[in-house]
Amino acid sequence: MDLNIKKIPTLSIGDMVVKVPIIQGGMGIGISLSSLASAVANAGGIGVMSVAGMGLDKPGYKSNPIEIGLTVLRDEIRKAKKLTKGIIGVNIMVALSNFDDMVKTSIEEGIDVIFAGAGLPLDMPKHMTEGTKTKLVPIISSARAAGIILKKWISKYNYIPDAFVVEGPMAGGHLGFKNEHIYDNDFSLEKLIPEVINEVSIYEEKYGKSIPVIAAGGIYSGADIHKYMSLGAAGVQMGTRFVATHECDAALEYKMAYINCKEEDIVIIKSPVGLPGRAIRNSFIQDYEKGMKHPFNCPFLCIKTCDYKDSPYCISVALMNAKKGNLKNGLIFAGQNAHRVSKLLSVHELIESLLDEYRKTISEFA
Repeated sequence: MDLNIKKIPTLSIGDMVVKVPIIQGGMGIGISLSSLASAVANAGGIGVMSVAGMGLDKPGYKSNPIEIGLTVLRDEIRKAKKLTKGIIGVNIMVALSNFDDMVKTSIEEGIDVIFAGAGLPLDMPKHMTEGTKTKLVPIISSARAAGIILKKWISKYNYIPDAFVVEGPMAGGHLGFKNEHIYDNDFSLEKLIPEVINEVSIYEEKYGKSIPVIAAGGIYSGADIHKYMSLGAAGVQMGTRFVATHECDAALEYKMAYINCKEEDIVIIKSPVGLPGRAIRNSFIQDYEKGMKHPFNCPFLCIKTCDYKDSPYCISVALMNAKKGNLKNGLIFAGQNAHRVSKLLSVHELIESLLDEYRKTISEFA
């Protein structure tokens, strides 16, 4: 069989058509900015910049974090738009203390889509203005969360989410699950996707609007893409695979940590923001486990839920250190499958390989 005959379906989010149904997950702090996002968009997917920590490494940020963060956000959106005519999104954590400002600014700059997680974005539609084409996509971890958002947005704003990203417990970084649920099959992505689709279908039928459900968390291969789309997902979101690419905005040392890590190096940590997080064990984590880190005075107040008074380290600084290649003093967030990454690729090579794997999987089922 000619594998090229079998093509992967496009992803439609409202009137926006994505040629390759792959969304590159937004990775902070500074891991996915305009370089990575524009490369993914040029390859036919949705490139996503994380706004978390934007401007953290700029002069004057400590004394004026909100204004500098918004300035850098505008600059990164404009840079990305110059580098691609494809689809660009931003990932904005609801837990950010300046969430509303980030959403409003992104819409003003004409961003194509906003992904919002790390909390329920119950009032995000209030920033939409007449003629705005930005798509609003909550990131959730349960059917219950989808129902809560749908009811609130429809009743208060007469707005239906343009799509949902369902992120399972195998994702990298902060997780929306309790520790005891992370490896519990009852909370697996395979179980979550059908549950969310069932919840969403009630509103699709009632309001006559398609609400695509996108699978995320631990998706690694073209076979995985086929698996979740066979369960009804309209597309997938992938973060870990895009770290070890030439275009990723992180330092080479950060990328090599993915390539060199082993399965036993992928661990769950307790984050200062009050959530479990998945990271690569390194000397920074080992020092923390030994109690060698010490409390500090929070310089940024960037995340509402951060218990900085009792925290042994600043997570924003630790993530930025790692992004710059200072791994000794840095925290490396990664998905459960990071140990499977074996080499650096271009974004184009990565997406082509994923599509080839997808086509081969289809041929096996034909």
